[in-house]
Amino acid sequence: MSPVPHISLEQWRALVTVVEAGGYAQAAEALHKSQSAVTYAVQRIEAQLNVKAFELVGRRAQLTEVGQLLYRRARVLVDEAAQLEKSARSLSAGWEPEIWLAAEVLFPTWLLFKCLARFGAEAPDTRVEVLESVLHGTTEALLAGQADIAITPHVPTGFFGHPLMSLSIIPVAHPSHPLHALGRPVTGSDLKRHRHIVVRDSGTTRDRKTRSVEVEQRWTFSQMASAIDAVASGHGFAWLPEEHIRWALARGELAPLEMRDGGEMKVTLYLVMAEPDFAGPGVIRLAEMVREVVAWECPRVSMTV
Repeated sequence: MSPVPHISLEQWRALVTVVEAGGYAQAAEALHKSQSAVTYAVQRIEAQLNVKAFELVGRRAQLTEVGQLLYRRARVLVDEAAQLEKSARSLSAGWEPEIWLAAEVLFPTWLLFKCLARFGAEAPDTRVEVLESVLHGTTEALLAGQADIAITPHVPTGFFGHPLMSLSIIPVAHPSHPLHALGRPVTGSDLKRHRHIVVRDSGTTRDRKTRSVEVEQRWTFSQMASAIDAVASGHGFAWLPEEHIRWALARGELAPLEMRDGGEMKVTLYLVMAEPDFAGPGVIRLAEMVREVVAWECPRVSMTV
């Protein structure tokens, strides 16, 4: 059986705050306590352990070697206690232990990370499984009950989709690609003589014969990042989401193609909850965060009201 600790968490918190705030007076202000209370808490630690945590150097108190060890361990202890409290609040609210999110690859990865990071800070004990899908793959995840939330350009029959954001899909190629050297708007006939880079539909019901452009040469990837890298390396042309490639455009790795017909396309992404009437608090909160993050980070393309 572990011995009962004689030093309270509040006393350890006082020690940590004195170190990080830069003194007893500053720590007292940060902890909303009197300076004498903070001083007494640290003195009790020293008395209980028969050590000196601080020593006077000139007119300033500095940590001793033992004090530095105590501070490092106390910092971990205080952090773990705060994490435990946060976890307990989540559990008492009935948050789900796991949430499945199907995210269409058109949804910018950097934006997805921001959503997950914010959710993780609020619900660290809820695991999030992200299913990266393309076109019909997202729809199938909803229909098969494999997703609690989906970000998709297609809302299946029987589901309600909240308009999330509008994306521009633009034709691009590397600046040195022959299509940029034509000196005129690009036609469909021009495209047929060059390699088309596409991202494969992840759905099992995809039509393998369906192509956006009829060409002889085509490379098909399962990941958006691979397709972008292929185009930026000069291996072909593609229609890519502007939000995904804005940095590549700014760096001059990609350049928009001027098309005579069929240039820029607009795609609306929707946020869909699989069972909104029976969703748990975690699913509801994650859906709220996705809408809030998109509205804040992408006001130009956000459709959140």
